[in-house]
Amino acid sequence: LICQYFDFCNSSSDFSLKVNISGFRSYREVTSIDCFSPKHNVIVGRNGSGKSNFFLGGCYLLFRSLEVRVVRQVGQKKDQYYIDGKMVLRTEVINLMESAGFSRSNPYYIVKQGKINELAIASDSHRLKLLREVAGTRVYDERKEESLKILKETHNKTKKIETLLSYIDERLKTLEEEKEDLKEYQKWDKMKRSIEYTIYDTEANETRKKLERLLDQREELNTRQTKVLRFIFLSKGQNGSGFCLTVSSELVEVQARGVRASAEQRKLESRFKGMKEEKEALIAEQAERFEKKAELSLLINDLKEDVEKEKSGRNKAEDVLNQVKADIREKEEELEIITPKYQKLVEQESALSSDIRIAETKSKELFAKQGHKDQFKSAEERDAYLRREVRHFTRQIGDTEEQMKDIEKSLEDETCEEEQLTSHVQVFSFW
Repeated sequence: LICQYFDFCNSSSDFSLKVNISGFRSYREVTSIDCFSPKHNVIVGRNGSGKSNFFLGGCYLLFRSLEVRVVRQVGQKKDQYYIDGKMVLRTEVINLMESAGFSRSNPYYIVKQGKINELAIASDSHRLKLLREVAGTRVYDERKEESLKILKETHNKTKKIETLLSYIDERLKTLEEEKEDLKEYQKWDKMKRSIEYTIYDTEANETRKKLERLLDQREELNTRQTKVLRFIFLSKGQNGSGFCLTVSSELVEVQARGVRASAEQRKLESRFKGMKEEKEALIAEQAERFEKKAELSLLINDLKEDVEKEKSGRNKAEDVLNQVKADIREKEEELEIITPKYQKLVEQESALSSDIRIAETKSKELFAKQGHKDQFKSAEERDAYLRREVRHFTRQIGDTEEQMKDIEKSLEDETCEEEQLTSHVQVFSFW
């Protein structure tokens, strides 16, 4: 339950207060409330029971005055209107005058020369239009058109909002999928780089050790070769052929081993050079991957920012949608107020139209009786005249029936428009 609170203060002991509400907002029928306390009063009720409308009626009644002052100030650079000291637009002044019974086309109630004759010979459609203007239905027709226009704009806005929301949802799904793919790619790329680095480091260490061993063997061979050459040089001139053969064979063997060691050294150097180039390529690839990683990180940040922007845009769109729904509810309340008045004015219009037709018929009959009393010389002449009059009145009846059909058609069109408006309002309320 929701309650609203207000005070009534009265110094006298004989306090009595009664509130009657009829035809105001949700109070269509006469509602009387007289169980008020002289001190404090609390109104309790469910949502939609009419508490807010009851208090609005009290505010409207307490601040209603018997006189309304309209002022127009015209200066060299201004033309302003004031209602009870509050500056308003000219359209508001015109609407106030029409609601008070002043016609828009003739707000001064001055009948100019030739207007009566113009009204007497005017067509029925022109008279009907004039009756509607005099009855004040024009204001409600304009408000109805404005409400329909606002509802149409609201419908277009809701379509745009729905399109925007669907696009945002699709974009969010795409970004989520791209985010998962990016995480998977980063995981496997990190694993790949770790394995490549491990393999490269192992091969580089093995090659470095093998190269060091070959260098040691080469130095050993060079040392032995130097010793052999020195021994040969010292042994020249002596008779030691067998020993020379032995030394020569050892020298050949040492030279062959030196050649093999040099070839293996060149091979290892070439392999080391290739591995060095491969290392540089891997380093360049690693730098490129780091650069790609940075780019992907920036892309992720941009995507996150896009997601946040789209979320904020979605929140703004939802706020706009809520505002549109509030406008729809406000227009529904205005329609609830306008519809009974409009129906009442339509009934008054039909009653006035029937009264005018009856008065015109009676006046024509009186003029006919007065003007043609002593006109006929014989019964045949009188019968012929009466037959002509019957045909004339038959045509008038046909014209009147056609006019009634036109009026009924216009009323049906207005009813259809009201039903369409109600269906639009229900659709927007449901949405």
